[in-house]
Amino acid sequence: MKGRWDQGIPPRNFTWVIRDRLAVSERPGGFAATHRRVRRQEEIIWLKVQGFQRVVSLLASPHNLAAYQEQGLPFAHLPLPAHGDSQGVLADLYRDLTGWLEAGERILVHQDELGDRLLGAMAGFLLWSGRLPGGPEAIAVMERLCGRQMGPNGRELVAEAEALTRSQPAQAVGSGGEGQER
Repeated sequence: MKGRWDQGIPPRNFTWVIRDRLAVSERPGGFAATHRRVRRQEEIIWLKVQGFQRVVSLLASPHNLAAYQEQGLPFAHLPLPAHGDSQGVLADLYRDLTGWLEAGERILVHQDELGDRLLGAMAGFLLWSGRLPGGPEAIAVMERLCGRQMGPNGRELVAEAEALTRSQPAQAVGSGGEGQER
């Protein structure tokens, strides 16, 4: 019989975006002054027990990447800028997510907290991938899933994703490398 430690604990604000395939949360272990190494380890254990095959960090910094590598959890690091043009990062993120999902991977995407930028990026993915027909629908779905309203920073990302949708076809480019930064 496995003990509680063997099962780990779910990351804070864990939410499925696509049931059993794509989820979001705050950074495993918490962020800034609330970050705890032990909690991070428990949350990484939980991710592995639950069958997650990849963690995607949208943090500007490399926080947690060494911990993922130590625990043998493949990761990708796609730093999403706090402000300004994010289309390049979003295009890479969306193509990579599409490839990983098509390969059958279960994925967690995180930033420090479950905030506007993460919600906006994921709403943009739902739009870009053709799962939802427009920006307002994608925003409404993410707000409902996460139980919070999306502010202007997140809505800006949805608008950028909408522009990508019009200018670039949604094509998977493969699964990327395991445990590598981009």
